[in-house]
Amino acid sequence: MHEYTSNIRVWGLTCPGFPEEVSRARRWTRDILRDSPLVDDAALIVSELGTNAILHTASGQGGGTFHLALAVSPQAIALSVSDEGGTGTDPKVEHPDDDAVHGRGLGMVSALAHRVVVHDSEDGYTVTAELYADSPSGGGNELST
Repeated sequence: MHEYTSNIRVWGLTCPGFPEEVSRARRWTRDILRDSPLVDDAALIVSELGTNAILHTASGQGGGTFHLALAVSPQAIALSVSDEGGTGTDPKVEHPDDDAVHGRGLGMVSALAHRVVVHDSEDGYTVTAELYADSPSGGGNELST
């Protein structure tokens, strides 16, 4: 193998902060991962993280965007969604009442992914969910910051 050849492939997509862009991000993810057994979990994670970005940050306000990065290797898939910040609260897993309409997204992501990490910066947050190919679906892990 050539020393500069890697088995890891990385893609990026920047979307305007409109609700319909979440479905475009999900389709894009499905197209890239179409042969992976993790495609359904990855698409659901992208949908949840993209929705969180436009609902809870400046990404969903006029002119806002969110960015999706997808890194794929034979062993793992890493999905990262970066938002534009603008809120005073960190992304966190909540435990809403049964009647609550919102608040379950990151909990679902943590249940599907084997690892979830939140990075904050001056520009916003990046939430990365990792799925491992050699493990059964469902990580059931809490967020790491």
